[in-house]
Amino acid sequence: MLAESFAHSVYYAPRGKDRLIVLGNNISQKYLNASDKLVGMVGDAGAGKSLLIKGMFPGLILTNDDQGINVRPLPVLSEYEEEEFIGHTYHVDIRFETAFSQPWELARAIEKAVLKGKRVVVEHFDLIASYLKITPDMLIGIGEEVIVTRPGVFGPKPSEIKKIVYKSITARRMAHTAEDLTAMAIEKRGYMRPPLHSDVKSGFVLQFDEKPDFSIKEIEEEVKAMIENSMKVSYVDDEHIQIGDQKYLCTGPRIHMKRTELVKGFHLLDDYRVDPRTGFYLLAGQVGEERSQFQLTKL
Repeated sequence: MLAESFAHSVYYAPRGKDRLIVLGNNISQKYLNASDKLVGMVGDAGAGKSLLIKGMFPGLILTNDDQGINVRPLPVLSEYEEEEFIGHTYHVDIRFETAFSQPWELARAIEKAVLKGKRVVVEHFDLIASYLKITPDMLIGIGEEVIVTRPGVFGPKPSEIKKIVYKSITARRMAHTAEDLTAMAIEKRGYMRPPLHSDVKSGFVLQFDEKPDFSIKEIEEEVKAMIENSMKVSYVDDEHIQIGDQKYLCTGPRIHMKRTELVKGFHLLDDYRVDPRTGFYLLAGQVGEERSQFQLTKL
């Protein structure tokens, strides 16, 4: 009955490898059924699709992961050609695989595997949907938010999910870039890097055990200056980014704007908030034109 009445769930897309994997695990426990055979993922490069998959399906070998490890030949395709599927769950990155195989050929292999009772997890599902005669049991989009759906005859369609997540991921990249710039400015004043407290729409929240004595306005102006300075932001490795000439520790190095001036509408909330549950002092920042309400007690 749950599958028949479930429409969709929405989560903030967290930044950082560990948090994405935990979210993936939570999604699988809440929404994935043992009978689900076709799972589609939709989202731009670097959005975190592979990390969600690792959380949802621990131990699944990704055929094209972020480390540049490519499994050749593609198991689901080679076993389709041999007319014998050995595995239980298969992974396919359609954007990568279409460089080697025709979409219709991949679609046939996926359909055959599903009909044989195998599970297939497909990244960039929107690129293969028109070639498939079957709909996914679960469709997940990741942009600024993670959208979990169980499509029916009337949708939602992969193209609809793609339109939402490809547009919204810009806000997520802006927020993460602004978050790191803010943390850099705070560290210059002798504070340890403040941990991310939570995710908010088009923004971020940093937490402190005690009320800081630095000026929020000065931090905001310094970050705005760094944004206007047009510094290049680039991936270094899984734990670092490069901002200008500085290498900086980061838990989500793939989720950034390419240059600081691409961050629009940055501002910090003009006072701290106290989380009534923990007593932490919270500093919130936002980007873009939308302004959400922070449901935290003001000092």
